[in-house]
Formats: sequence, structure tokens, C-alpha cells
Amino acid sequence: MPEQADGLMEGFQLWLNLHSADKMMAPAWHDIPGEQVPVFEAAGAGVRVIAGRSHGVAGAMQRPRTEPLYLDIQLDAGASFAQPLPADHNGFVYVYRGALQVGGTEVPAQRMAILSNQNAAADGVLLQAGPAPARALLIAGAPLNEPIAQHGPFVMNTREELVQAVQDFQAGRIG
Repeated sequence: MPEQADGLMEGFQLWLNLHSADKMMAPAWHDIPGEQVPVFEAAGAGVRVIAGRSHGVAGAMQRPRTEPLYLDIQLDAGASFAQPLPADHNGFVYVYRGALQVGGTEVPAQRMAILSNQNAAADGVLLQAGPAPARALLIAGAPLNEPIAQHGPFVMNTREELVQAVQDFQAGRIG
């Protein structure tokens, strides 16, 4: 759980939309203690690999179908970090301290940069800190390319599945 320090509390959750074949699986919660999250350092960058793989380091969580990448990146002032990404993956960078240049675009704290996954896009992203240190989340994954029906916390593929999920929840059949 996030801990408060110096009057600030930071915490992030990532919820994945599941492939249609996995939608009705039993609900699950995975608590990953901080000491179980692999960390590596490279030229002014400290990287916590929460999910996926980065520079040969396997993260604390893997999910084959959607191949999520979830990195918590700390950059020293002026430092940069390059991360390869499959060109067809969806991705974004959320800066939560300092500011970054993401693909040449300035992204200030508490802002998100959505990464391009067009065919002509490079197969990676370069993050560059300015004159002050920065912290950011880099998140990417394989698109499902399926229809989405959503209501509140329920995400299904059709309206009929959505209605069934709400009915199951109301009847106490969902954990």
C-alpha cells in the first residue's frame, strides 16, 4: 500500500481489460510487495519493472495475451531512458514528478503523453529529463481489437454480456 511521506501520498493502480475468452474467470487481486518488484539502474535512470520486461529484467507480473509493460522510472536531471516497444502496442507515459521530453514533446507533472502505434512509428520511446529529476510511469500493452461495452466498473464485449455481469453482481455471484 502507498505510504505517506512529507505530506504527499502517491499510489497507482492499473486495471486491464481482459480478452473475451478470459472475461468470466474468477476475480483476482495480486498484491505485489515492493521488495518483490525487480529494479535496475542504467546511466541516471532507476527502473522498477512492475509488469512485462525491460532491458532483460522480468517484472513482478506477466500476462501473455496482453503483454502489459508497467515501468516506474526515476530519472536524474538531464538523464534519458529508452524503452523498446512493439510498434503495434498501445502505450502512454504519465509524469508524476518533474517534467520530461517524450519523443521531443514536453510533458509536465500530472500529465499524460499517449504514444503513437502507427505503422511508421518507431518501435520504442525515449524519455529525457530536463534540468530537474523526474518520475514517470510507462505503460503499454497489446491491443485486444475487440468491441467494448462498459458501465461503471463493468467492461464486457456486448451489451448482453454487460447486462448479465450487472445481474450477476446484484445477485452476489461476483466476488
